[in-house]
Amino acid sequence: MILKDILYKVSIRSVKGNTDAVINDLQIDSRKVNTGDCFIAIKGVATDGHQYIDTAINNGAIVIVYEELPVSFVEKVTYIQVENSAIAAGFISHNFYGEPSLKLKLVGVTGTNGKTTIATILWKLFAALGYKCGLISTVQNQIGEQVIPSTHTTPDAIRVNQLVGKMADAGCDYVFMECSSHAIHQHRIAGLQFAGALFSNITHDHLDYHKTFDEYIRVKKSWFDELPATAFTISNADDKRGRVMLQNTNAKKYYYSLKTLAEFKGKILDNSITGLHMMVNDQEVYFRLIGEFNAYNLLVVYGAAICLGQDKNQVLQVLSNLDGAEGRFDYSVSQKEKIIGIVDYAHTPDALLNVLATIKNLRQGHEQIITVVGCGGDRDKTKRPIMAEVACEYSDRVIFTSDNPRSEDALEIIKEMEAGVNVVARKKYISIADRREAIKTAISLAAKEDIVLVAGKGHEKYQDIKGVKYDFDDKQVLKEMFELLEK
Repeated sequence: MILKDILYKVSIRSVKGNTDAVINDLQIDSRKVNTGDCFIAIKGVATDGHQYIDTAINNGAIVIVYEELPVSFVEKVTYIQVENSAIAAGFISHNFYGEPSLKLKLVGVTGTNGKTTIATILWKLFAALGYKCGLISTVQNQIGEQVIPSTHTTPDAIRVNQLVGKMADAGCDYVFMECSSHAIHQHRIAGLQFAGALFSNITHDHLDYHKTFDEYIRVKKSWFDELPATAFTISNADDKRGRVMLQNTNAKKYYYSLKTLAEFKGKILDNSITGLHMMVNDQEVYFRLIGEFNAYNLLVVYGAAICLGQDKNQVLQVLSNLDGAEGRFDYSVSQKEKIIGIVDYAHTPDALLNVLATIKNLRQGHEQIITVVGCGGDRDKTKRPIMAEVACEYSDRVIFTSDNPRSEDALEIIKEMEAGVNVVARKKYISIADRREAIKTAISLAAKEDIVLVAGKGHEKYQDIKGVKYDFDDKQVLKEMFELLEK
């Protein structure tokens, strides 16, 4: 691509050099720069790309996009000073990859909980309706049936445009993607043109990054504020901030609800281990998914499909046969004792509360709820005692264990969790740092038909300890413990 052609919509402060330069590739990591590349120096959370401009030039960069002077100018290198490098990266990437989001319908999903399930069900629904679709999610990215491993909930601006470009080239009609608060704040989705934007809910999370809950809300809302009038938005009317999210948007506004009037209205008629029986607007439907939180997920998916012009009867028929995303209320039952094991990604107080409240409602009699839960290291510490409190309040027995301790000491994380347990609940829990042992102990404590919840990691196939990712799969460990039980 010619440099001047990829600067469309970029807020430029100054240009020094040749804008007719031919760009081979874009990079935000100086170590990946090759001859003929454009290097975009972004101020990151951990490092500032401006420190690596010389490295990028030594590796062959012929264009540098940056924010701050001074830089030592090198002859034959073009320098583009911009207002904000992160935003510029979004628009430059979108232009470089041929404006891919204009070649298909891109629908984003944001919120504290439910993003992965909503995006995944949308992908499954539209694939079943006969469309070729792309998926960008925490669990995995997909181009049609081709699976591409996921490293972030929302990739960086270059990677996300590259992905959407490949999806457009492969003939995808729709792309469904998760938009995390980090990605919105870091402008990873800048430049993309969304056909639709969905809001699930907002609760306590990521305060290690956003510092305050108000800032977390502001960041989420900023995405909706910038949407064009051609887009549609669907927000949760039952969430305290559901209407606030859409206050300043130019996009068309719709709401979904279980409790109040909305364009997409649901009512739970029955909720059991076999699924949900619901009214959706004027239609009675059975779904395989379980729990009130999934009733909300199904409603927003239904709403998005209608906004995208699909037939409501056909949508509900297909939705009734779909299951959710891996590691989201993912359950299995032991053969002899009929112990129910549930693996769920719940890693926020609200998500854990939702899952445990659902389990409590599913109980037929006096089955125990035994919860195995930990908290991630190098993440929001303020939620640790709250997670422990929720687990103890809604469970009969609790085992505190390690999640992904990362650079922290797992025992110290557990101590911070224990601080949230009141005197009455202290008899309910034990602490076992080794996650495998914790799951094994939970199964050994379970009697016939008890329910064991293993929370926090869901789909993840590793445990991150001191910078090393060890193989670990909650679902597989649970299966192994069930097999030992059957012997």
